[in-house]
Amino acid sequence: MSQYTGRPEDPTRGRPVDGIDEGDEADDLDDDFDDEPRGFMGSVLAGLKELLIVVVLAMALSFVVKTWLFQAFYIPSGSMENTLVKDDRVIVSKLTPGPFDLKRGDVVVFEDPGTPSPWLGSLGEQRSDVGGPFHDALVFVGLLPEDAENHLIKRVIGLPGDHVQADGSTGKLKVNGVEITEPYVKPGDFPSEGKKFDITVPAGRIWVMGDHRSDSSDSRWHDDGTGAAGSVPMDKIVGRALFVVWPIDHVTWLGVPERTFAQVPAPKPVKGPLNKPATKATVNPKPGAKPTVPATKVAAG
Repeated sequence: MSQYTGRPEDPTRGRPVDGIDEGDEADDLDDDFDDEPRGFMGSVLAGLKELLIVVVLAMALSFVVKTWLFQAFYIPSGSMENTLVKDDRVIVSKLTPGPFDLKRGDVVVFEDPGTPSPWLGSLGEQRSDVGGPFHDALVFVGLLPEDAENHLIKRVIGLPGDHVQADGSTGKLKVNGVEITEPYVKPGDFPSEGKKFDITVPAGRIWVMGDHRSDSSDSRWHDDGTGAAGSVPMDKIVGRALFVVWPIDHVTWLGVPERTFAQVPAPKPVKGPLNKPATKATVNPKPGAKPTVPATKVAAG
């Protein structure tokens, strides 16, 4: 005969109740120890570790963006006034030329062609006086604007095959026989000011000029009369300047003046290994249409 204990037998005795077993009590004790505050140095080291990871990831992302997509450049001179003034920071798209076609009127950054002589250092062009390992490292990963000494920024006037003329005095430029009105030229300057020229842009090259015509070391001043020496090779182009981002009161989009070149006919096809994409897919064959060509501290030239 069983003895009555005075209370009903717990039917769950010896079995887990609500998912809790006998080992849970020990686990709870372990958790209590885990939740205890870490020492001061442990917290500091953990914070530094997280900060380091964030910084490395940010630098890696910045490097990728700078290398293949966009890059900031610093304007050290006044040779693109009034479109760009000294100390402006601009964002340059490296997708032009490339996925996006280069057009007349685009403002582009390019490496100093160096032929027949370096473009930098003449007619107001300035070189960078900023440097140091830390500064160079930040520029390298794209966290500071590029201020390399071998870049310039100017406006595209002629594409491969374009016939570009200037009287060197007060007259307007002519592109493929059509006079163009250039609203971006600095007030007080004349479009043709400085030097007379009459050239055809060779295959795979562009003709560039600064908006401050009286103070710009551009294609005019480096040419030998053929268009070959003063024009810039396509493979020297870094990209198209999209907008000014600093200082705040200068923030603006650097759009292409569509009307300026709207009546300019397509250039005659020119042969050359660097111009194959341009003569086929990027130049509009319709008369009167606007052709296009695909393809830091920078001196504004």
